[in-house]
This record gives sequence, structure tokens and C-alpha cells, in this order.
Amino acid sequence: MSPAVQRVDCPAVLEPGAATWSNALLIGREVVMSGMTAHPASRETTLDCYAQTLVVLGKIQALVEAAGGHVGNIFRLTVYLTDIADKEHVSRARRDFFAGQALFPTSTLVAVSALVFPELRVEIEASARLDVDLRTVTEVNDV
Repeated sequence: MSPAVQRVDCPAVLEPGAATWSNALLIGREVVMSGMTAHPASRETTLDCYAQTLVVLGKIQALVEAAGGHVGNIFRLTVYLTDIADKEHVSRARRDFFAGQALFPTSTLVAVSALVFPELRVEIEASARLDVDLRTVTEVNDV
């Protein structure tokens, strides 16, 4: 039997009316998210890569919370950067955002030539499981 699938409704991260995608789906106990950017905040003010990354991680957190979870449920990030030199800013933002957790989410970082709007420097896709809590993992078994 297939797991239940629900679109995650999050007032803090609205989907455009004509969107041909879902920002997040709850599939069983897993939250799968589309790539998030700092838009529209990035259009309202100039944000450096560190600030954009924090905006994006905040959107991801809001989507996970709307699905019934918390930041510790986020286990996977795929980061797209328009300038690979910004990787240290992204790393600092991740350290600050996930500070205090026992484990950090897994992550892939990829350099791309452009994102949907020219001022965007970072886009992040994320996955979370509502039955996992990286904030409180006490034992890690090596495989």
C-alpha cells in the first residue's frame, strides 16, 4: 500500500496561484521540498549569500513545522550556488542555523551558472523525516 500524500500548506511560504509545483509534500512521515530561495525578500533589499541562506533555511523550517515537525527532522540538503566562492558563507549559515544539534543534515553543494532571478545566489532543496530528530541523536553507528 502506498503512503498517504498531502500538500503542505504553509502561510509563511506561499505558493503562487499559477504554480506548477508544490513547495512541499508530506509523503508518509517524509517531507520533500522544492528548492527554496530568498525570493521575494531578495527583491526588497540586497542580501548577501549568508543572509540569503538564512532566509532559505527559515523557509525550510517553516515548511517542516507546517507539516508537523521541527528543525531536527531535516536530514538532507542540496545546495545550489551561483558562485562556489560563497561556500564558506553557506557553511557558516548552516553552522549557525543548526547550532546545538547532535548531527548536521547530509548535504550536497553544487555550483550552477544561474538561478531564476539574477540577485539570487543560493537555492536549497531539503528533505525531512518526522520520525527522525538530529537534535537529540545520542548514538551514531558506523556502517
